[in-house]
Amino acid sequence: MLKVIESAVPVECWSCSVAHNELTLFCPHCSKIQPPQEGNYFVVFSLEPHLNIDLESLEREFHRLSRKLHPDRFARASESEKEWSLADTALLNDAYRTLKDPIRRTEYLLKLNGAEIGEEHAGKNRRPNEMGASRAPADLLEEVFDLNMQLEEMRMAKASGEEDPALKQSLAEAKAKFEGLLNAVDDELHGEWNAWDNGDEAARHAAQNKMVALLDRRRYLSNLVREVNETLGA
Repeated sequence: MLKVIESAVPVECWSCSVAHNELTLFCPHCSKIQPPQEGNYFVVFSLEPHLNIDLESLEREFHRLSRKLHPDRFARASESEKEWSLADTALLNDAYRTLKDPIRRTEYLLKLNGAEIGEEHAGKNRRPNEMGASRAPADLLEEVFDLNMQLEEMRMAKASGEEDPALKQSLAEAKAKFEGLLNAVDDELHGEWNAWDNGDEAARHAAQNKMVALLDRRRYLSNLVREVNETLGA
């Protein structure tokens, strides 16, 4: 079963003592700044935990809250409020950077729902015969083997001061192909967003499994592209 994202435990405002049920940077009753609280980034912006979000609204709310948290507004406030304004600003910035980026937003929401995402979990659910030594996706094993051979040849050529235009061209073509595969992964990810946002528990569970696998594949492809860029000196 998917983990249900729980709402924050009611917190009492330090100033007016009115309890509020959601993570908030300011008390909804007296508007006083609140100390940093645990919660999820969607609640910071009063958003539903969805993958399809209104990015323009997100940006407007970010700038509105940033202005309210500006240190100049707390020049005559207590030392605690000054510290909270800095801590809440850091929280706001982290939340904004995460939610505005489609890949980080996807990873973040899936992690909130219990998905295991990251290098330490990559490929852990594949069968042994589907994994190479570098955990390459099964359909890319041969191409990755060839790429690694070419990368090693290029490194040796550069170390000896030689230039191999044909090898350089071959690596550039391989890079373009893997970038195309990255774009295809992103298209597939976006295709699962609606299934997540609008589906029932079974549909979300299926979408989550697909997105975790796609993120695993995307991470591997990104590493390949980065390695080619570093070897070519791009």
